[in-house]
Amino acid sequence: MYALVERLYPICRSITGDGVRATLEIVGEYVPLQVHEVPTGTRVLDWTVPQEWNVRDAWIADAAGRRVVDFAASSLHVLGYSVPVSATLPLSELRGHLHTLPDQPTLVPYRTSYYEPRWGFCLAQDTLDALPDGEYEVRIDSTLADGHLTYAEHVVPGQTADEVIVSCHTCHPSLANDNLAGIAVAVLLARALGEGEPYYTYRFIFAPGTIGAITWLARNAERVERVKHGLVLACAGDRGPLTYKQSRRGDAEIDRVLRHVLAASERPHRVTEFTPYGYDERQYCSPGFDLGVGSLTRTPYAGYPEYHTSADDLDFVSPEAMADTLAVCREAFAVLDRNRRYVNLSPYGEPQLGRRGLYDSLGGRSDARQAQLAMLWVLSLSGGEHSLLDVAERSGLPFDAVAAAARALRGAGLIKA
Repeated sequence: MYALVERLYPICRSITGDGVRATLEIVGEYVPLQVHEVPTGTRVLDWTVPQEWNVRDAWIADAAGRRVVDFAASSLHVLGYSVPVSATLPLSELRGHLHTLPDQPTLVPYRTSYYEPRWGFCLAQDTLDALPDGEYEVRIDSTLADGHLTYAEHVVPGQTADEVIVSCHTCHPSLANDNLAGIAVAVLLARALGEGEPYYTYRFIFAPGTIGAITWLARNAERVERVKHGLVLACAGDRGPLTYKQSRRGDAEIDRVLRHVLAASERPHRVTEFTPYGYDERQYCSPGFDLGVGSLTRTPYAGYPEYHTSADDLDFVSPEAMADTLAVCREAFAVLDRNRRYVNLSPYGEPQLGRRGLYDSLGGRSDARQAQLAMLWVLSLSGGEHSLLDVAERSGLPFDAVAAAARALRGAGLIKA
């Protein structure tokens, strides 16, 4: 995962353009992708796909021709979606087009102007303070023209057409945690799910933030009822504890599963309520769709000083943090995939487990008592209204033990889904 972040880090990305395509081409080396190109001007819900933006080079040079700000050094140096410019300006006039972080004077901010035609540069406050008055050559070699918005999907087929979506944004330039780490975790999660035989169909969506998710929803409105659960992955690689932001519903199954998995793991973590601010969970959870989609991050949106700055670099993310995020995703989806409701086929009194070989199968097991208790709990709560997660939570038993008991009881013909 860290190697993938390293490969993607230098690429200049935005909500459209060749940087997104280059990113998806690399992701496609890890998992097969279906890439979609949506033309400029396409109406998507209340939005319209904008013109495509590409930038080849950009700089500010002093009177001696020395580049004091250079896009080649970092893609953060250009205001995202800057219109082209070629001019010579005095510093006093140029300042109106410069973006800095006075409270973090050594860092370069990430700034954009997607829907308002502007041009500008981002630089460290210390760099700006060191510039003498005088004339500066300004060049942004960019294009804004009719083109396409690009997004991609990877589907892991399941036993049912009901879907779980996993979404991450592909629009940020050289920001390692937000959101290259999310992309990397999604890729490895997709590969892991593809090695098994999942119950649900898992659809991974790699799309630019906001407009990309809106475009996906607009193009899939007729089939969105298949989406039973979902997770937005972002900020997946910093060293902070995990944070799960619940869906707008607050009681969606994905909410309960993540709460359970995080609590059972005894990892340091936080569970927060939904707010209509953040990543693309706010699109999937919008009232018209009301999908059960939560968001998993480590330190959440805007919650760390490196957020949307040049300090969100390759040193800020760690392989261990990404591995931990991936592990929680795998644990959560393993619960989600097995969480069924069963009906007891022998509900009058306790069925005789011994003559069905269920007690014998526990002989010699160190967890025999737990496994026996799990069978009794599953039988007791299999009236069709309780899920296995309900059983685990009420009994205090590990979900894996409850799921194993259900599998054994089903094999013996005592319960059915």
